[in-house]
Amino acid sequence: MIQNIFANKRSISFEVFPPKKDGEFEAAFEILDDMGKLSPDFISVTYGAGGSRSGKTVEIASYIQNHLGIDAMAHVTCVGSKKEQLLDVCKALKDNGVGHVLALRGDRPKDMIDEQFDSRDFAHASDMMCFLKDNTDLHLSGACYPEKHFESFSLESDLNNLKRKQEAGAEFLISQLFFDNDFYYNFLEKTEKKGITIPICAGIMPITSAKQIGTTITLAGSSVPKALADIIANYGDNPDDMRKAGIDYAIRQIRDLQENGVNDIHIYTMNKPKMAKEIVEAIYR
Repeated sequence: MIQNIFANKRSISFEVFPPKKDGEFEAAFEILDDMGKLSPDFISVTYGAGGSRSGKTVEIASYIQNHLGIDAMAHVTCVGSKKEQLLDVCKALKDNGVGHVLALRGDRPKDMIDEQFDSRDFAHASDMMCFLKDNTDLHLSGACYPEKHFESFSLESDLNNLKRKQEAGAEFLISQLFFDNDFYYNFLEKTEKKGITIPICAGIMPITSAKQIGTTITLAGSSVPKALADIIANYGDNPDDMRKAGIDYAIRQIRDLQENGVNDIHIYTMNKPKMAKEIVEAIYR
């Protein structure tokens, strides 16, 4: 069980995503095989916007659980999911031996009109968690935002929402990516004061190309500290140097976290096993 790993040791886990095209599955399984050789404590599998391609999430999670013998955790989102659809996905996961889900609100699909958005079955991830707790025997985890969710009025409001996730049955949390550890340490102090006692995994995304700043980071709402901005300014036009510098930044960030008592690291691998291997070998040598 994933939730049992946190009490005894440092943990390392990965996020992967299903291929967007059916023809890419053979390569995806090769990537997973390489990820498995690194012996992560668990691997999470993302979910398409609005529940799109949920069957692919189930297929990838099943491969991780049953072929690689590594605990898999499937993302499920509620922004475009009806209760019946959600239960169908959960049944498929259980039928494939996957007992863990990361319950997320998810991004609003670009083609979802206001009427559909306003009439969704679950307004928040915590609402879906309560439903899953009552209607399934899945183990639940949730997301948290060290610099607050970009739609939230304040960090305090975000912490209140996080407390509701704990009360709804979340057994642990995974943080959104961040690049300034001071934000994360401050966040941990505030969660402790709020009475949030479940384990929290620190989400780390290596920045290996300059274009990531304009895509993933913008969507996540994470700030970019000067040290990382300087790396992008100095190496952004040189892909090889940018990759090396970005991975080194992530390694130094993880080492600092571990030296300050943060023992559980979740790497957003972007399906790059070579990058994941370099990081894992560096932080455990």
